[in-house]
Amino acid sequence: MKAVKGWRLCGTSYMQSLPGARNRAPTRKPVWIIAVVSLITMFVIGAYVFPHHRRAACYMFSSKGCKGLTDWLPPSPRELSDDEIAARVVIREILSSPRVIKKTSKIAFMFLTPGTLPFEKLWDLFFQGHEGKFSVYIHASKDTPVHTSRYFLNREIRSDEVVWGRISMIDAERRLLTSALRDPENQQFVLLSDSCVPLRSFDYMYNYMMYSNVSNVDCFDDPGPHGIGRHMDHMLPEIPKEDFRKGSQWFSMTRQHAVMTMADSLYYSKFRDYCGPGVESNKNCIADEHYLPTFFYMLDPGGIANWTLTHVDWSEGKWHPRTFMPENVTHELLKNLTSIDAVSRVTSEGTGIVTWTQCMWNGIKRPCYLFGRKFHADTLDKLMELFPTYTSGLY
Repeated sequence: MKAVKGWRLCGTSYMQSLPGARNRAPTRKPVWIIAVVSLITMFVIGAYVFPHHRRAACYMFSSKGCKGLTDWLPPSPRELSDDEIAARVVIREILSSPRVIKKTSKIAFMFLTPGTLPFEKLWDLFFQGHEGKFSVYIHASKDTPVHTSRYFLNREIRSDEVVWGRISMIDAERRLLTSALRDPENQQFVLLSDSCVPLRSFDYMYNYMMYSNVSNVDCFDDPGPHGIGRHMDHMLPEIPKEDFRKGSQWFSMTRQHAVMTMADSLYYSKFRDYCGPGVESNKNCIADEHYLPTFFYMLDPGGIANWTLTHVDWSEGKWHPRTFMPENVTHELLKNLTSIDAVSRVTSEGTGIVTWTQCMWNGIKRPCYLFGRKFHADTLDKLMELFPTYTSGLY
């Protein structure tokens, strides 16, 4: 004999034939098990609420001792040091000051070079007719430059030796920023090398940089050995490993960010003292690839564009980018460089993971680059010949 019973599934009634109920002896509830579990639960809760700090009490719960218990809990926010609090207060004040762009506002072109600038004639052509809208500063680390352009005469600043990959590179950048900040009309600051050339007209470049709402500081997360793998434990706790970033040294920044960089001593000192080859085991920390990207990521991540305005070609997979020779310089090459509208990056983990970043200017899709490097000195004549053509008609 079967009985028909109704049952409900997900709010809908269904009728299903079920076997009649069988006569079963009532099941006894395992009261003793419930009691034991309750006692253990209360004991564990009591251990957290009223912790016993003797070693024996800790080992009752974990073979790791008392530290084993703390590993279960989420980490508490770290209390900042006096120096960190002071740095944040100063930086907040700097960033809260409004930008003032006037007709007299200038772009500071800061050249980092070992000696003579091979493309002075090209830059002279670029600057002509725009006097009063730019200023030039030269850090010559080895030889006194021989000038061919009036715009570069007597524009050298006090300079010192620069070694690639060392903090001396950052020191040279800071000297350039200090000199350029002395002129209150300088509102944008762009760092260039002796192998850099302009890819756009002056008017295009001026409007792009002067009215951008961010600084162009390259910054990305590389979880591989040449990224986060270069972080030094000596940088802790001020610079956490997860905040360590990488990027190109060639930047363009607003006056607020230039002042902010020069006001920093805390984070700079960490890189000065601990970022270098052989500081920790076999790590090879390169200061100019990590200091500014990490600094801005930690203190004003929304104020930077995360890519540089200077194009370099890393397709050869070497420690240094490709150098463009005279036979490479064509109108097609320059047109291609000025049409790139997304930045690709390859991490150093495994075979490398490629990521792409779309270049935006104040929320508008725009090509990425205003400058190009590395161009060999012998490309000057070709660039002079092509300059009026590849920069004309480009707003």
